[in-house]
Amino acid sequence: MAKQKSLEDLYYDTLKDIYFTERQILRALPKMARAAQSADLKAGFEKHKEETETHLERLQQVFEIAGKRAQGKTCEAIQGIIAEGEEIMEEFKGTAAVDAGLISAAQAVEHYEIARYGTLKTWAQNLGYKDAVALLDQTLLEEEATDKLLTKLAVSAANQKAARAA
Repeated sequence: MAKQKSLEDLYYDTLKDIYFTERQILRALPKMARAAQSADLKAGFEKHKEETETHLERLQQVFEIAGKRAQGKTCEAIQGIIAEGEEIMEEFKGTAAVDAGLISAAQAVEHYEIARYGTLKTWAQNLGYKDAVALLDQTLLEEEATDKLLTKLAVSAANQKAARAA
């Protein structure tokens, strides 16, 4: 008979998912920065790359708190979201709409991360990993701030530029 799965198992499994996700994002961000036309958007992607490196370091600490080895597990969801972003970069390269598309793709990534970190934070609370809660919350707040920045860039410039060129 199969071993009964627990919240602890689910927590570890989801940690592996977000660890893989952050590593994939780290690889995608430089490409997105190169594809961006707006200097502000390029700078935003570059800043988020640095934050993502910090997120990975925090995740390694979260794994340690749980007494587990930091490792990733293939996440098809993030691979699909990143593939959509790559499609946008190819299909809209050099157009007025590319930044709007990149922002849209980046926000899909952010929303996935926000969902994962919010869940992990709650589970860490349930499992009594107080130090992990603080680390996960710090990353969650940064992901939410990045999402707000992307919205601001879309609303203040990228969407209008794309609409004017239509």
